[in-house]
Amino acid sequence: MKSFSSSSFASDQAEILELARAAVAKDPRALFTNFQWFLYEARDTVFFTAFSKMSFDKDSIGNLVASMVSLAPQLTHGFWGASPGQPFAKHILDAITHIEMVDEFDGYPDKWLSKSEDIFAHQDLPLFRVMAAVRRGGPDAEGRSSVIQVRASHALLEGSDSALLTRSQSAAHGVMSNQANRLPFWSRFKAAASGMSLTLSYVLLGNLLATKEKPWGFKTLAIKRHRLRLLANRLGVRQRSLYFALVTHGLNGEGKEKYFSEKVVGAAYTMLDGNRNASDDNFFRVRALQAKFSWSEDFIEYVRAVDDTVDKIEKTDITKFQVMAMTMFKTIRALNKALPFLPGKRFWRFNNFIHVVLTLVPPHRTNGPMTQGMVEPIYCGAWHPAANICTFCPGREYVTFNFTMEDRHIANVDKITALLDRIEASDFAPRDKVIVEAD
Repeated sequence: MKSFSSSSFASDQAEILELARAAVAKDPRALFTNFQWFLYEARDTVFFTAFSKMSFDKDSIGNLVASMVSLAPQLTHGFWGASPGQPFAKHILDAITHIEMVDEFDGYPDKWLSKSEDIFAHQDLPLFRVMAAVRRGGPDAEGRSSVIQVRASHALLEGSDSALLTRSQSAAHGVMSNQANRLPFWSRFKAAASGMSLTLSYVLLGNLLATKEKPWGFKTLAIKRHRLRLLANRLGVRQRSLYFALVTHGLNGEGKEKYFSEKVVGAAYTMLDGNRNASDDNFFRVRALQAKFSWSEDFIEYVRAVDDTVDKIEKTDITKFQVMAMTMFKTIRALNKALPFLPGKRFWRFNNFIHVVLTLVPPHRTNGPMTQGMVEPIYCGAWHPAANICTFCPGREYVTFNFTMEDRHIANVDKITALLDRIEASDFAPRDKVIVEAD
């Protein structure tokens, strides 16, 4: 993971603001990039939640929202009546914030996690919500007075934004593509042609093969970061490779009946790359990659194969899939504009035969007024109607594993910690490989 700074490329912000006001008067999503539009139409959502030593009320949670909006002005986009870049009126703050009183924090944050469908229920309200549960009796034995949660359309926020806001830093995007860094014409042409040819197939397959709506589950794990670092060093693999292997091996199960596959686990994972180019999205920093992890019942063998796969993928040209994906988003949006009944509701439940999405967000380290009083672990994740997702959120002391998955997989989450215990206690041969990672 290279960079998640909020820096962007030069643009005339005053001119953009004037264009924004005119555009959103006709279409609230007019300023969305094709990637943003795709995530909005899919009703993808993200969440951030953490316990706090502070006891929130309506005024303090309203102040928190005002600070968020000043650091992440994209939160003012995407709804009818929006004034991009401007503070919210009090009646809007009241509508998107909520305080509730609880006796204890038992079951939090899992009992709070959901698809967040309510975000899209009111077209004249911002596409995010902020809520807090406050303990009636004051701080508990751990000093926690409240738990706070931010939920948003994924079109507005990504993991790097959450990390920046946690540090009280600007998460404004500007123009994220680097038009001065153009990929070779032939590379762009081949990737774009593949994207366009795949789009119609993708839409057709999506409507024919999409699964029915299934019960969805939500669960989190918090594991000491140092514990995982030590094990990754013993195994001779990247820490993220260990995360990926623990989740996919634990969820796939042992024996002949596998939840994912007996041969290959199909995964998509995300990473950040500071080497931006002209074909990148103008809003999102993240890049998506596809991987196939060859299955082995032997975890040691499996995790090292996962690490080799990650190494091979990231040493090749990681821009090809990105260009193809950007072309698909653009083509689907154009298709929807011409024929509004396409791509269809079933399309959004098509997972393209990917078993699981693995997302590693940048480290979340609290600092400054935005997260004053918040304590680790910090939980951060995403929901998509077609994807089993595990989001890894590293902090100073903990890494949280945040699962939004089909209900049938949630019961297997506990197998991950059992697997971790077993591997830590086992003897295995050292690997003749040195992995150097930034912390």
